[in-house]
Amino acid sequence: MLYKRRDQHRELCGLRVSTALLDAPNVIVADGNASSDYVRFEPAPKGLRIVDRELTFAVYWTDSDPILEFRKKFAKCAEVLVPDCVPAQFIVGVYVSCEETATRLSESPLDVAIDRNLFFL
Repeated sequence: MLYKRRDQHRELCGLRVSTALLDAPNVIVADGNASSDYVRFEPAPKGLRIVDRELTFAVYWTDSDPILEFRKKFAKCAEVLVPDCVPAQFIVGVYVSCEETATRLSESPLDVAIDRNLFFL
């Protein structure tokens, strides 16, 4: 979704959550986008074993091998599914794309970190 909205990056932020959220009740790990036909689900935190860390955190998802490119794109969409809502105590900060957005959030009680790569810039 961030890739599709990259032209709106100044208005967007990504929540940073504590890894302790993986220990919350009924949290599920998906190795790709949860709506995909090929996704696997496992209860957290043990479900992290189904996520290919190297592919998920690759800087680029393009590849000359079309099968590997598909696998990279799929893995890039791995997600942690939290029922109902993320309790506030697990929200530790936000990621933003630029200094302009960080300045607008300077009054926030959350830690603000700039990461252009997350916003495909």
